[in-house]
Amino acid sequence: MALGLCGALVNAVFGIVAGLLVAGADTLVHWRIYQASSVWRRGLRGEDRMNRLLRLTLERRGHRTLIARMVPGHGPADQLVIGPGGVWLVHNEAWQPDFELSHHGGRLFIEGRTQSKLVGGLTARAEAAARLISERAGTPVKVTPVLAVHGGRMPRRTPFQADGITFARPLRLVRWMRRNPTADYTADQVEEITRAAVHALPIGGRVMPAAVPTAQ
Repeated sequence: MALGLCGALVNAVFGIVAGLLVAGADTLVHWRIYQASSVWRRGLRGEDRMNRLLRLTLERRGHRTLIARMVPGHGPADQLVIGPGGVWLVHNEAWQPDFELSHHGGRLFIEGRTQSKLVGGLTARAEAAARLISERAGTPVKVTPVLAVHGGRMPRRTPFQADGITFARPLRLVRWMRRNPTADYTADQVEEITRAAVHALPIGGRVMPAAVPTAQ
């Protein structure tokens, strides 16, 4: 009888613990979905969230971030990140929670449809930014396009690359940029490229004039 009672108690405790674990996991999953879709629900694309994340992470590690710049003839650049490991043009997009992002044959699909306009525009923007910054800096500068995904459903393995662009949730994208350098710049070179980018990619479409040498 005693053994039976102990067994019943153990089973009851196990059932309670298992129930709590399942409930906790379910709550966590729903919380993560809610957080991932919060930008979309507010009618935003995620620039503000990414700005804060960059300030708290990469800017503390020797990177510079230019926010809401314009690439003349190609539209806005949400963030331009310039650091020891290279230069990245960050674009933000928020999709509905049930929208599926996938990649097949090196191409991006959203809800089973290719995204030629999105990826083509972002690639052209990064190439134009690289050309303009290089002209100002007087040295070749590569600008790598990346996309921060806010909301939607993504593959298990992220970041992933499609159409020449890297896609990931904001924090994972920041980690990817740190771990996948495309250059090896000194602190002085980071500042030089930043100054060139400030002049080449204006705010609100205004082109900043080149500095005029003062008379000696």
